[in-house]
Amino acid sequence: MSNPERQTYVPDQLSAGSFPVMIDTAVIAAGQSLKRGAVLGQVKTSGEYVLCASAATDGSEAPRAILDQTTDTSQGAQVAPIRLTGEVLGSQLTLGAGLTLAQAKAALRGLCLFIR
Repeated sequence: MSNPERQTYVPDQLSAGSFPVMIDTAVIAAGQSLKRGAVLGQVKTSGEYVLCASAATDGSEAPRAILDQTTDTSQGAQVAPIRLTGEVLGSQLTLGAGLTLAQAKAALRGLCLFIR
């Protein structure tokens, strides 16, 4: 008789409060594998979303939304849900190169996306 493996359930807790959550869909640019909670910037020319990186110069350097579902676009761009408003846990966010949590918090506050 073998012993069953014990596993601990760890909930995916992106939400952090009662501020209304507004979710929309957006095109996530090809060539990315992003986890739920990725801080996204929007490329001005295409309108597609990518992981926000502070050194970008195409518009995606400014945080605009938070990815609400793990998405793999390695085979091409995909439509995925994004959070436009709400409260999220900073510990659950994925930040792009050079972006700090403090910068993301300040930029998203004006969009009614609050990081705790």
